[in-house]
Amino acid sequence: MNAPASSTSTFRRLRLAVATNTRHPAFRDGMREMFGTALGVGAWGLVTGVAMVKSGMGVGIAIFMSLVVYAGSAQLATLPLIIAGAPLWVVWLTASCVNLRFVIFSSLWRAYFGWLPRRQRLWLAYFSGDVIFAAFMKRYPDQRPAPDQLPFFCGAAATNWLAWQSFSIAGILLANEVPLSWGLGFAGTLALLGVLLAMLFDRASWMSAGVAATAAVAAFALPLKLNILVAIAAAVAVGLLIEALEKHRQLPEVVLVPADSRLPPEERQRIKSGDEVPLREERHP
Repeated sequence: MNAPASSTSTFRRLRLAVATNTRHPAFRDGMREMFGTALGVGAWGLVTGVAMVKSGMGVGIAIFMSLVVYAGSAQLATLPLIIAGAPLWVVWLTASCVNLRFVIFSSLWRAYFGWLPRRQRLWLAYFSGDVIFAAFMKRYPDQRPAPDQLPFFCGAAATNWLAWQSFSIAGILLANEVPLSWGLGFAGTLALLGVLLAMLFDRASWMSAGVAATAAVAAFALPLKLNILVAIAAAVAVGLLIEALEKHRQLPEVVLVPADSRLPPEERQRIKSGDEVPLREERHP
């Protein structure tokens, strides 16, 4: 008896949240922010869609993978291993290592979205991406929650998702009509370089990219393209180390709290993570 009512209530809350975010001016700002990289993301998706079918994957499972997995770099990294007949553990390990960067992304996004319900955060995790992260951090460098952050993220995520899925599915459906002489592999490389350059916005990202490039070249002789794993592991380790050192150097901010006030959830989260130190006012008779 209560299950349908609960489902209806959840759907209504979801519809209200979507309507609220899409009507916010920051939603349109997020969409416009992604227009510049949408063509590169689309080219990347097109190459991935064609590559999945050319590797022998069926159209149905390729579309399913595009919609559900939604991880172009992991898909492109594992396809050569699947074609080469690599062991399953190598395929899984490669995909996991490629997506390790999202551990860093989520740790930074926690300062902005940690107050949201877990179900909503899971949806944000699905729609998150490299270009969205770069644009979001460029717009909101201070790790403080703000009312326009969620609409901005949703607008950027909508543009990025539509650009990827439309071109990826087009590549899947038209894979057998696209000749190899078009050089889509090179186009995909250029698209990845464009996305990569958009993400290099601080010292940690530049150093991680340099370490990854050096490690990939140094380990090029390894079989089954394991140099990719070496490069990813080295880059993630360097990135985490730099982030930890920079956070250790930053002194926590002292926040003055009125005597009778209660801290909002986002402030309590920042205090728990050590970013802020509360200083409560004293009441004198």
